[in-house]
Amino acid sequence: MITVEEIRSAIRSVIDPEIGFSIVDMGLVYNIDVSENGLVMVYLTLTSPMCPIGSQLVSAVEAVVSGIEGVKGINVELVWDPPWDPRRHASEDVKAMLGIWDFDED
Repeated sequence: MITVEEIRSAIRSVIDPEIGFSIVDMGLVYNIDVSENGLVMVYLTLTSPMCPIGSQLVSAVEAVVSGIEGVKGINVELVWDPPWDPRRHASEDVKAMLGIWDFDED
């Protein structure tokens, strides 16, 4: 059986060319569902609805996931809710590169 972590690991190889980080680390992959019959659903957002490389990212996700043994089909759905916000969705490395720092408000 294909696992969500296996799919997430494969998608980690998809790099946003503008930022230079994995779309997983950027927090653009909102959810992954894997059915028992090998169908994979990836819920992906973009940094903006007007993202000029959106179709390239979707195609790259489809390509890497379809290359996993046991995957019988892949569908990528673009999700806009909640809107992408690097403060909530991105990894600490991406936040640091973008100059986003978490400060305690105590």
